[in-house]
Amino acid sequence: MNASDRRRFARFQLEPMYTPVAVRQLESEVFENEGHAYDISEGGIRFEAERPVPPGTKIAMQITLPNLDARDIGPGRSVFVFANVVWIEDEDVPGPYKMAAVFTHFARAGDRERLLRQFATGRYRAAA
Repeated sequence: MNASDRRRFARFQLEPMYTPVAVRQLESEVFENEGHAYDISEGGIRFEAERPVPPGTKIAMQITLPNLDARDIGPGRSVFVFANVVWIEDEDVPGPYKMAAVFTHFARAGDRERLLRQFATGRYRAAA
């Protein structure tokens, strides 16, 4: 059995330079760590950020997806989630740092649906 067989949700590739993320630890009120997403599913995200976040850390994320409807402006252009960091790649090598997080829940009413609507557009390719 390979990793893709164990996944609960379909994963979609993103254009990293067009999919900004902002990360904050739950103790903080400010999204102080910025980066880009590589792929995303209904259950989690693979991303890079300026500063490493250790596995096991609970975070909040703002994910701004490309190709959102032009009518979605302001906070409507982003999906907000709470997540747990599950791995970090090459933590000892200077950044940006590649990490993955599993979503624990969506922060606002409508965020999950906004994300699923984007997947349903057919604009995103399935990730390997």
